[in-house]
Amino acid sequence: MASNNLSILEALDSAKTQWYHVKAIVIAGMGFFTDAYDLFCIATVSKLLGRLYFSGEHPDEPGKLPLGVNNTVLGVALVGTLSGQLVFGYLGDKLGRKKVYGMTLLLMMICAICSGLSFGYGPKAVIGTLCFFRFWLGFGIGGDYPLSATIMSEYANKRTRGAFIAAVFAMQGMGIIFAGLVSMTVSKLFLMANKAPTWNDSHVHSTQRNADYAWRIVLMLGALPALLTYYWRMKMPETGRYTAIIEGNAKQAASDMGRVLDVEIQAEQEKLAMFKSNNDYPLLSEKFFQRHGRHLIGTMSTWFLLDIAFYSQNLTQKDIFPVMGLTKKAPEVNALEEMFEISRAMFVVAMFGTFPGYWFTVAFIEKIGRYNIQLMGFLMMSIFMFIIGIKYEYLATKENRWIFAGLYGLTFFFANFGPNSTTFVLPAELFPTRVRSTCHAMSAAAGKAGAMVSAFGIQKYTLDSNKDKIKTAMIILAVTNMLGFFCTFLVTETKGRSLEEISGEDGSMDKEEAEMSNRGHRHVQEN
Repeated sequence: MASNNLSILEALDSAKTQWYHVKAIVIAGMGFFTDAYDLFCIATVSKLLGRLYFSGEHPDEPGKLPLGVNNTVLGVALVGTLSGQLVFGYLGDKLGRKKVYGMTLLLMMICAICSGLSFGYGPKAVIGTLCFFRFWLGFGIGGDYPLSATIMSEYANKRTRGAFIAAVFAMQGMGIIFAGLVSMTVSKLFLMANKAPTWNDSHVHSTQRNADYAWRIVLMLGALPALLTYYWRMKMPETGRYTAIIEGNAKQAASDMGRVLDVEIQAEQEKLAMFKSNNDYPLLSEKFFQRHGRHLIGTMSTWFLLDIAFYSQNLTQKDIFPVMGLTKKAPEVNALEEMFEISRAMFVVAMFGTFPGYWFTVAFIEKIGRYNIQLMGFLMMSIFMFIIGIKYEYLATKENRWIFAGLYGLTFFFANFGPNSTTFVLPAELFPTRVRSTCHAMSAAAGKAGAMVSAFGIQKYTLDSNKDKIKTAMIILAVTNMLGFFCTFLVTETKGRSLEEISGEDGSMDKEEAEMSNRGHRHVQEN
């Protein structure tokens, strides 16, 4: 560690793992639980929206939304998320992590409730109101990405920092599971309460009594975890790194961290001035791009490519499941039965594919490293998607549906025991404190741009359940993952090092640049 490093930073890096670290994981992680629930529950209710409001559009395929409506309903929250990431990421660096942290939860709570209260005269008004509130819901969700990652990285010690950040993100897996579980439970309760269809007792195309309540309840329940977390999030102190390095108040930083962590910290106000002067360069500067430009390109490109595949997997499950034989085809079931079957299949895939992948990352990230896990994940996703694409006709039969389901589940497993976790961790570690939140936001926003490519582009290959188109989509995603594999070489391993050592804030990069400059001068003199 270089001599100009602050004792508060060394104390945070060497602090033993204690109860407040676990508490911080839960507080930050519940935001991601809410994020995942809100983003992915829409896939379980979109078919019900089609039955309720667009039943005459596709009489042979009940529940199928028109292409433009489907893309907008699924994609508008992603547009909001991208916007929120950039805005809150910037504010997190300018105003402080804590000052804007509660705003994201408030926005999510209000908009989740309002999404379920989307009323209007006619289908267009209802869908339009729903999309309006889901945009702002996404805006709040977007803010949680850079703020939660940055706060956790700045609280953690260097031995377990990767596992802690990955554990926060792993709550996304819980959110996806609960999105399926809640949708399954709500639809089942309505099925039990209303055994007879309302409009046409003899036809499975009919929509059952009170079905309009089902999707509203599912969406509004997304406000509950945010509500339960808000108080504890507001009680968290500002991170010691932000208070010391950005606000320049070493005494307050020492007091705040000493209050919540069992560490002894010295307030080095004089030394802090020298530390700040060595790191006082903005994001849009030549010095930043020389030191961190390659890493920023790496984190943005890998997250962009990953989310094309990851959101394609999640948002198109409802269209892939009938092909696998995991759910009945739309003409064979009524609206709530279809919602129940899609939710059940989503729950099973999340429980046995998605969820374990997240926690494998938590368990092995400090042993294998972020870099190797990301390379492995991209490679394995590409292999399994390529197999599904090439052998699609063979797999898409009733006899081989469990092989198909197994391969499909493995793509989820290696997405999460792979780049879906590590692309979240790395931007929280690679960049300096003064721009850490902004750089994480830029990386995450690139990811949401990839998700929008999925929502507005890749989905057109799966909406009509055409085998040739789904095969093409899988091959495209396999190629996308291989590109992510190669872009991973732009980032570097961060395990076992302090944030200041990784970013060069400890003066190590200044020494390297000085040595290179001296060597250059000696070379010129010798010639």
